[in-house]
Amino acid sequence: MSPFQLTRTLPEDATDAALRADVRSGLTASPRTLPPKWFYDAHGSELFERITELPEYYPTRAEREILLARSGETAAASGARTLVELGSGSSQKTRHLLDALTGLHTYVPVDVSESALTRAGQALAAERPGLRVHALIADFTTSLTLPESPGPRLVAFLGGTVGNLLPDERAAFLSSLRALLAPGDTLLLGTDLVKDEEVLVRAYDDAAGVTAAFNKNVLAVINRELGADFDPAAFAHVAVWDPEREWIEMRLRSRTAQTVKIPGVGLVVDFAEGEELRTEVSAKFRKEGVRAELSAAGFALSRWWTDEQGRFALSLSVVRDDG
Repeated sequence: MSPFQLTRTLPEDATDAALRADVRSGLTASPRTLPPKWFYDAHGSELFERITELPEYYPTRAEREILLARSGETAAASGARTLVELGSGSSQKTRHLLDALTGLHTYVPVDVSESALTRAGQALAAERPGLRVHALIADFTTSLTLPESPGPRLVAFLGGTVGNLLPDERAAFLSSLRALLAPGDTLLLGTDLVKDEEVLVRAYDDAAGVTAAFNKNVLAVINRELGADFDPAAFAHVAVWDPEREWIEMRLRSRTAQTVKIPGVGLVVDFAEGEELRTEVSAKFRKEGVRAELSAAGFALSRWWTDEQGRFALSLSVVRDDG
């Protein structure tokens, strides 16, 4: 069996502290907001897996299509000896890359979930003799330190998750990622593309109501972790397209005037009837916009691939040597 190593770079109480800070700041803001990362407890992760199989939700299938077709080109262009995956989860999609990266020495999955990292990392270490798996329990949107490993490195950030970051957050994230890498290292980035509004809204408001349940799960997380008394049935799931910003917003709309108590952060929050709480932004992209954001952070776009229907893109970018 090849070696498996797990390193925690988050303090034990970091998740609890971050939840409290996000709830306190987001629910006292105007308009009210919560970050989408709090959807993903065990139940939320199960719901999201169901979402990826829905007929309306195309991004996962489209990205898989590109990975199957282009992993060989990615491997050849990157020459990677280390693969770093941000938000790795179960590492299922990464297997296409792992198969193609024949000279790979180390795989570094990065996630906040220790259980997901342990399951996936141990399975891969057992399946792939000679591959070193060094898993990191870390929040890649804050401070990230990568372990020592041979270059060149390929960082994979898949699933369109970069679209959940606001423009200033994306710029800061990409710049911090560039600071971790060396000239010649590469970034494989998944981005959902701008398309017809009806297609986009359906992907975030499916007929079966799975996305609605996923959206409301953030309230269940706050109830459990902070002793709150949210009634998920008192909120309606809303998905809207913002044509100016070119992003989808998921919101929870209060069906009635209500008061919610959140003892864990000492808050009492009054919602007016019809008041909305934004729970996710999911930006959609155009090629030139992606190129410009990457360039501003020190990356040079090298390859651009889409699925056959042009719904989703994977881009490969090289870290520039700006001397």
